[in-house]
Amino acid sequence: IHVEKGHVGTVTCLFPSFGIIAGAGSDTLPDSLPSVAGTLPHFVQEPEDAYIIKSNPIKLRCRAAPALQIFFKCNGDWVHQNEHESREHVDESTGLKIREVMINVSRQQVEDFHGPEDYWCLCVAWSHLGTSKSRKATVRIAYLRKNFEQDPQGKEVPIKGMIVLHCRPPEGVPAAEVEWLKNEEPVSSLNDDNIDTRADHNLIINEARLSDSGNYTCLASNIVAKRRSASATVVVFVNGGWSLWTEWSACSVPCGRGVQKRSRTCTNPAPLNGGAFCEGMSMQKITCKADCPVDGGWGEWTEWTGCSPECERQRSRECTAPAPRHGGKLCEGLSRAAENCTGGQCTLLHDVKPQSESSILLRGTNDVALYSGLAAGVIAVAILVVAVTLYRRNQSEYGVDVIDSSALTGGFQSFNFKTARQGNPLLLNSSMQPDLTVGRTYSSPICFQDSMDKELFDPLPDIKVKVQSSFMVSLGVADRAEYHVKAQPKTFPRGLTRDSSSIDSRKMGLLTPTAPTSPTKAQLRTMGMFGHLGGRLVVPNTGVSVLVPHGAIAEDTSWEMYVVINQDESSAHTDEGCEVLLGPEVTYGPPGLSLSCPIAMTIAHCAEVTGENWNIRLKRQTEDNKWEEVMSVEDETTLCYCLLDSHSCHLLLDQPGSYALVGEPLTEAAVKRLKLAVFGSTGARSMDYSLRVYCVDDTPHAFQAVVTAETGRGGQLLEEPKTLLFKANTFSLQVSIQDVPQFLWNIKPFTTCQEFSFSQVWCSNQQPLHCAFSLERYGPATTQLSCKISVRQVKGHEQILQVYTSVAEVEKERVPFFTQSDCTVTSQSGPKAFKIPYSIRQRICATFDTANAKGKDWQLLARKLHIERNLSYFAKQQSPSAVILILWEAQHQENGDLDSLASALEEIGKIHSKSPAKTPEEPKSDFS
Repeated sequence: IHVEKGHVGTVTCLFPSFGIIAGAGSDTLPDSLPSVAGTLPHFVQEPEDAYIIKSNPIKLRCRAAPALQIFFKCNGDWVHQNEHESREHVDESTGLKIREVMINVSRQQVEDFHGPEDYWCLCVAWSHLGTSKSRKATVRIAYLRKNFEQDPQGKEVPIKGMIVLHCRPPEGVPAAEVEWLKNEEPVSSLNDDNIDTRADHNLIINEARLSDSGNYTCLASNIVAKRRSASATVVVFVNGGWSLWTEWSACSVPCGRGVQKRSRTCTNPAPLNGGAFCEGMSMQKITCKADCPVDGGWGEWTEWTGCSPECERQRSRECTAPAPRHGGKLCEGLSRAAENCTGGQCTLLHDVKPQSESSILLRGTNDVALYSGLAAGVIAVAILVVAVTLYRRNQSEYGVDVIDSSALTGGFQSFNFKTARQGNPLLLNSSMQPDLTVGRTYSSPICFQDSMDKELFDPLPDIKVKVQSSFMVSLGVADRAEYHVKAQPKTFPRGLTRDSSSIDSRKMGLLTPTAPTSPTKAQLRTMGMFGHLGGRLVVPNTGVSVLVPHGAIAEDTSWEMYVVINQDESSAHTDEGCEVLLGPEVTYGPPGLSLSCPIAMTIAHCAEVTGENWNIRLKRQTEDNKWEEVMSVEDETTLCYCLLDSHSCHLLLDQPGSYALVGEPLTEAAVKRLKLAVFGSTGARSMDYSLRVYCVDDTPHAFQAVVTAETGRGGQLLEEPKTLLFKANTFSLQVSIQDVPQFLWNIKPFTTCQEFSFSQVWCSNQQPLHCAFSLERYGPATTQLSCKISVRQVKGHEQILQVYTSVAEVEKERVPFFTQSDCTVTSQSGPKAFKIPYSIRQRICATFDTANAKGKDWQLLARKLHIERNLSYFAKQQSPSAVILILWEAQHQENGDLDSLASALEEIGKIHSKSPAKTPEEPKSDFS
């Protein structure tokens, strides 16, 4: 026996022949032995497997009867007797003594053991007949790891589809048990036959229901701890289905050409939880023609019948020119007429009385006088007609002389006289320093093609003068009205002399339906090189731009892209006269351009889109140079997208080509906006002065053509351009000059009103219309011109252009006091081309592209940004949120204000902050 130094040993000897245990410090043998002969010890309680939790020791226990002594043996070694706790008691039913022994096992003991198997212990019991061994009990240190081997993943499942959520709990001792939670409530498969919780810890829902949408969590637990997996959002969605078509509506007009509509809704069923919108159109339109009432008209009278015995003749007419149709009025008046055929001298024979010779002579004299007077009147009328005809023929060489008495006698709309005029860099008589960073005529600054354009709008030195006007006197403001006017410049645009820029009114027609030819016609073309980062192309002064999104072009790939505006006469509209071009015809390319998401193109238009008075369509040019309809702006289609603002149309396109926006008026209330401008220049003689009034479609591109034309002829803008609403009521446009000082100026050739026909204005198709008024000074002392130009549509709207200008013979040098805005930047690439920073855009897409059971998805983002139409187009995109943001960028490229976007995101955050409280593990919103 070997005993280490410092330890106390106990020697136990077993004497098999007697079954007696002896040892140092042991008790004496019991006085009596068990009364049951031939019985080995049997265990009433054997040691059980145990787990050490944290640092708390565990207690192993065993009981045996009959037993003289019991000892524990752990990992093959006997446990010291001092470490045992022993107790004895007598079993009342058998009379046998039962011995109970316990030992403690610490965490350190288990950790220090490095055997091939787990730490184990068993009991050995002795009696006088022999020994018995208990089962082995293992002792292990309990734990549960933090990380799940597999977290459940969120899913989007159609209704009645199968949902399978996988979960592999963390490693642990003992092995963890798994429980599923839905929205923090336990999921039980016992109460729902549709749910199956497998032994492999997976959750299976055989047929998904709307109520199965929610946040699912896998809960793993053992005797040590509980662990929660990441929540998996399950969205059960419903794809939308179309309802039945409604009946066709009545024709939109009581008579004439109108529209009938029918609609259907995506409610059978309605899309839920991000389900796909119905594909196709929600509204259909067809043209209809309602018969207009035709009032009857009288035909020609028949010839008079012969004189009847009653001294009467008759004639008749019929209501057939035209006959009344479709509820029209009958002809008013008599269909038959009768008169005495003898001049009232017809009498019956028995009533005739003999007349005297003197009475007969007197009656004959009266008849001669009567007939002579009638003949003289007829001759006078004929002479007057011939004179008027000759006079009008002599005046025809000066053009059309249209005088509207109502317009010249004050029959126009009220005009507010301005005593202090606001500055405008386009105006000749600007009294304020202009800010060229903001254009007053259009939202984008006007860019000049060359130095001649700059000279066209250079202001002149201030000269304070008082101008008397009959219109001012009538308003009672002549005494207090003071104006800033400029001296006429002495210099002329580069390459032009006074003679070359003059206008000979005798050779030029007063009505010029087409734009005057300019010296050079610049090609409106913008190019740029773009790659994966995207960028922007802008055609200056035209309202046309293209936005290439980030990621639209593949990485390591670059394309040279271009935007071209067609300046020739467009063929996009039809020949029937019912369609008009609402904006410039735009081409972007190259043709083989490969894009992974649509680009955003912006085109300015001139239609007033309030109400349902227009049918506006997008057309595309085919390979054989014909135009085909791509979509109507009111249709819902997945081919492309159209967002129509009051002045611009924003298109999402994924196919290069030529595009044009055309409109068909549905009612006479359809309105096209016209931009009005008046320019002036000195004529060939120093005493002559020409005023040119332009009427052009209200788009930046169309007005730029006027600027180019006036640059070539040396004209100067005399009044800030104004907008006129031109109705589709088939009435003409009249331009008249009024309030010209009669004793200072003479109008040549006495024409104060000119007229454009309705078709000229309505079908101008972005080509400028202009008319001219030629004035002549009576003397060189007359240096100021004040008048007004009235432009009005018959039975429509009117605008007044007020003219105040100096036409001094001695012209001073121009003194420019402003610098030309930078118009050379037409292409931007990379992040600087976008208003929304790239990091913010990525966070928005990551937040809203992922389906959320609470409805926080891209559809909500679109609604908050007021992009609520044709959502099926975005649904087919790989990242709907990214396409929505590109459309928002195109819509707000001029103001560059992110407030509306920030407000929408803040409102979404407020909505979801009111939802049920989040669990501690749920991440916070990026936009809270």
